[in-house]
Amino acid sequence: MADLKKDQPKKQIEDLTNRWKRALADYQNLEKRYEKEKADFVQFANSNLILKLLNILGHLEKASEHLKDEGLDLVIVEFKRLLDNEGLEEIDCLGKPFDPEIMEAIEVVKGGEANRVAEVVGKGYLLKGRLLSAAKVKVYKE
Repeated sequence: MADLKKDQPKKQIEDLTNRWKRALADYQNLEKRYEKEKADFVQFANSNLILKLLNILGHLEKASEHLKDEGLDLVIVEFKRLLDNEGLEEIDCLGKPFDPEIMEAIEVVKGGEANRVAEVVGKGYLLKGRLLSAAKVKVYKE
């Protein structure tokens, strides 16, 4: 009986030490997750603005197709350079296998290799490796 009482404080100390270590590890993991979420937020905070700028870029590109103006073409090049510097990447999908993770099939067409992109109807973009907007594509069927 005396040995039981003698071991009890040691067990309590060991138990409390283990609990403290787990709580500390949980807190450190929470801190790491918070820092990662904060970094992600900062990194992708401009995504709504970039989507709006992409809409304007699309209009400029349509205008350039019809006007053939050198000044307008230079503006488009600079616009694209600015977006590239922000980590924007156009999804290259024409002729590639259809990938539902980054592409949206809006139509299925005949005539080519099955499940390959036949035509890009709307460009898709990645922002720093994350999908910003899916490419709208036509896909060949079997």
